[in-house]
Amino acid sequence: MQDGASGVGVGDTLAFLAGRWSTRRELLDRTTGVTGIFTGITAFTPDGDGLRWDEEGTVAWPHFEGPASRSYRISAAGAVATVHFVDGRVLCRLDLRSGTSRDEHACPPDTYRVQFTVTSPSTIDYTWDVTGPSKDQLLTTALTRQ
Repeated sequence: MQDGASGVGVGDTLAFLAGRWSTRRELLDRTTGVTGIFTGITAFTPDGDGLRWDEEGTVAWPHFEGPASRSYRISAAGAVATVHFVDGRVLCRLDLRSGTSRDEHACPPDTYRVQFTVTSPSTIDYTWDVTGPSKDQLLTTALTRQ
């Protein structure tokens, strides 16, 4: 994803995300040049006053190959949504009114920078740029509405 990428604005982030999405993620370890891929399904399901974010699929990565999953919870205050780990810690904030959103998550000793871009009413691209003394990775994800 390019800096300054423009996107399609979204008025209600939770309503926009709700549903099932095909997921494809390219994994790059910039230190070693090793690449991998994750493919699967992401479901954003109503959960109380927010959404549950569940991702399930298969990863092919030299360090691991097989099934993989993760879950988050998304809450919203106005136009800004907050993505939480299952234990309640904040992962990132998400404001898609302009079609793009950037945030940063410190996970010492590394830093995770994320950029989401809504490229159409049925596609979202997002990238995690992970840097620090223990990781140097780029994770690029494309979600396509099913």
